[in-house]
Amino acid sequence: MGIEGPLKELGIHDVFQLLDLSRETGVLCVKSDLRDNIGRVWFDSGAVMYAELRTNPHPLGGMLVRAGKIAEADLNRARDMQQQGDTRRLGEILVDIGAITKRELNRQVRFQTEEVIFEMMSWQEGHFSFEEGHDTPVPGDHATRVSTESLLMEGARRIDEWSRMERTIPHVGMVPTFSDAGEGELDLLPVEWEILAAVDGERDVRALASVSALSDFEVAKILFGLEAAGVLAIVRPSTPGPAEASEDAADLVAQVEIALDVSDVELARATVETAIAQHPQSAELHFEAAKVYTAKREYADAEEYCRRALRYDPSLEPAHRLLGDALAQRGRLSDAVEWWERWLRIQQQAETPHADTDQVRDAVRAAQSLKSMLGNR
Repeated sequence: MGIEGPLKELGIHDVFQLLDLSRETGVLCVKSDLRDNIGRVWFDSGAVMYAELRTNPHPLGGMLVRAGKIAEADLNRARDMQQQGDTRRLGEILVDIGAITKRELNRQVRFQTEEVIFEMMSWQEGHFSFEEGHDTPVPGDHATRVSTESLLMEGARRIDEWSRMERTIPHVGMVPTFSDAGEGELDLLPVEWEILAAVDGERDVRALASVSALSDFEVAKILFGLEAAGVLAIVRPSTPGPAEASEDAADLVAQVEIALDVSDVELARATVETAIAQHPQSAELHFEAAKVYTAKREYADAEEYCRRALRYDPSLEPAHRLLGDALAQRGRLSDAVEWWERWLRIQQQAETPHADTDQVRDAVRAAQSLKSMLGNR
């Protein structure tokens, strides 16, 4: 079965589920122009055998050394054997020379594969294609076999946990620093001490994950707990650079607004996509993209860009309202009400509430009434 299409029409979770239920064998390729990234996943009868990202290849040998599972000398020895004509995969050689057990090797490769999958599961834009075939060799130094169903369940759990952490850690570019509020002795696990020792006020979540050989998600969970305990504070990274960079972003926002004002939606889309590539952490530009996709009635993309805007700036008031609108258009009324109510709470603090305040309040009441009516059936 060869399938392809945009993720906005068939989400990545649905693609994985389809390939699992159909017990497909072949290679899934997912391309995200927004992230300038490509991910590939090898399937065998519906199970995942291997996965890789172009921007995050994670060679097996280096990963095992960073994780403390093998010594550098063992890795060099295995590579020398390959150079001398040993045609086996690196993982097989490492097991054969006693550098690592097969069980631990499989565990590490599974971890590596899962992290690539979970990264891809966060993509809500892009294009996917699946090429069926039994003769496509699985690349890499070692292959594994992971149940797609278990990956989907774990992916859903992580999304739920990220939603609880996103107020403190909206994205992996956040930087932990030591807090003056922490008092008393700390009772931490070894891995928590390891992360705490690596905090230097400059490394962000992704950098800490790199030096610790943990995933971004695991590091974020540890930092979230340490912040809740008062040990750390999580801050936005400083943005050094010339002042004109922010002025350029503001100019691009204005260009997008002009294109929207004259109803040239395609020009607005092209402008905002180019602008985000230049200023990927601009909350205002992500919000402009949400407005563009709302105008195009592509509400899944509008939702995604609203959420990104709020990750970079949770105080961006109009994004709360627009996110509620996008969710309502997608039929997710309960989620829409949540974001509309957040927007209304912001309006209560404003000296001059927005002209649409009463309209949004009426929409909340109507949605709650509809939910109550359906619930009583």
